[in-house]
Amino acid sequence: MKYRTIGTDPNSRREVSVLALGAMLFGSQTDEETSFAVLDRYVEAGGNFIDTSDNYAFWIDGGQGGQSEELLGRWRRSRGIGDEIVIATKLGARPLAPGTSYVDNAEGLSAKVIRESAERSRDRLGVAKLDLLYAHIEDQRVPLQETVEGFAELVAEGTVGLLGVSNHAIWRVERARALAAAAGLSGYEVLQYAHSHLRPRIDVPEGLFPDGSLGHAGPELLSYLRAEPGLTLVAYSPLLKGAYAHPDRLPADFDHPGSAARLKVLREVARETGATVNQVVLAWQIDAELPIVPLVGASSVAQLEENLAAVDLELTSEQRARLDAAH
Repeated sequence: MKYRTIGTDPNSRREVSVLALGAMLFGSQTDEETSFAVLDRYVEAGGNFIDTSDNYAFWIDGGQGGQSEELLGRWRRSRGIGDEIVIATKLGARPLAPGTSYVDNAEGLSAKVIRESAERSRDRLGVAKLDLLYAHIEDQRVPLQETVEGFAELVAEGTVGLLGVSNHAIWRVERARALAAAAGLSGYEVLQYAHSHLRPRIDVPEGLFPDGSLGHAGPELLSYLRAEPGLTLVAYSPLLKGAYAHPDRLPADFDHPGSAARLKVLREVARETGATVNQVVLAWQIDAELPIVPLVGASSVAQLEENLAAVDLELTSEQRARLDAAH
């Protein structure tokens, strides 16, 4: 396994594996035995960066979520896992009542919610301190200052280590970080957005959130990373939910001529290296110029093994240049 540093403060920064493991469906769609097996193999391989959220996976049973955090808590206790494993979780998108969703009934990002939801997450995970806590989705009903101060208070109290943000417009990320910096408070240091080798059309509504806040890591975000070297991008859905292996699963906003050109180069590099297309995509992210940590899900140990092998896949500078230039 290889590792990189997230965070800039010597008191809170962490060394994490370059491949993160998503636990979204653990404890719900993926049963406990399989979830434990995947987690065990990930740790055995040197992985130490696991991602979840307080609302995973509410859509499976029409509830409010929490299954993933609860399973991770049981796994930690059964394996004697301590703070050597970095567990990231999120708050803000948990439905306030069963049968509803984040679209019309999200918990939001008020100071009260931040404190209470973080405490519930710590209880479910069985930890005294959350290693990394994200603001999951935007909440424009609450003043940004209140959200910034709410998160920073938890860091100051020692119940949260690092702060992150996901699915926000970049201008709101920058404004929140500026507010934190001006007040001498802890701010967002990890960004989590969808990012893969294929690029989506920008003229197709994304549809998951009515305010359009959910976004892919497009040129604006990547430019922001270049300008702010202390930030790290955690890239979710890097394998497009299986679309590289199953083209019929390609989301509608990726159905454009540019995808064919980029897929052609991916397949060429896969043939040259003897790797799978999935592995080429992950290796391209892991060794990118920008600090990117791909976040992969796995519903079986076999799926995880394919992803783990990408860590040791070395692309040549010529291959990387071709992957970067394809359009």
